[in-house]
Amino acid sequence: MEQKLPITISTLDAARLEKMLASVGGRQIPNKDDLQAELDRAHIVEPEEMPHDVVTMNSTVTFQMESSSKEFSLTLVYPNDIDDGTGKISVLAPVGSALLGLREGDEMSWPKPGGGLLKVRILKVVYQPERAGDFLR
Repeated sequence: MEQKLPITISTLDAARLEKMLASVGGRQIPNKDDLQAELDRAHIVEPEEMPHDVVTMNSTVTFQMESSSKEFSLTLVYPNDIDDGTGKISVLAPVGSALLGLREGDEMSWPKPGGGLLKVRILKVVYQPERAGDFLR
């Protein structure tokens, strides 16, 4: 099993995510327990203290695939913000909850359609609300 990297989450994101998880109650939501486990192990900081290279909610991140060096970008969002899904990933998706709190340079395994894993590296947090001073997003 892959060792989990340390993660950092803002008090604002933690509170909103805890509220979202509580709102689904006992319903079976895929990846709900994985997201809760990430929140439970996270180092929590005030939004103003968030390091600028950490993936927070509503951050846009550029990745690089290890196998091909191809780059792509995604924005980590709450499930209600998926709309057309283009360029967005829900925090309730397995990759979304694994992405939360990681830093530039961190690597993670990404499930491939049809099975197997793809290793990707976070190249850049292109946009982070905390870095932009947007604490109300």
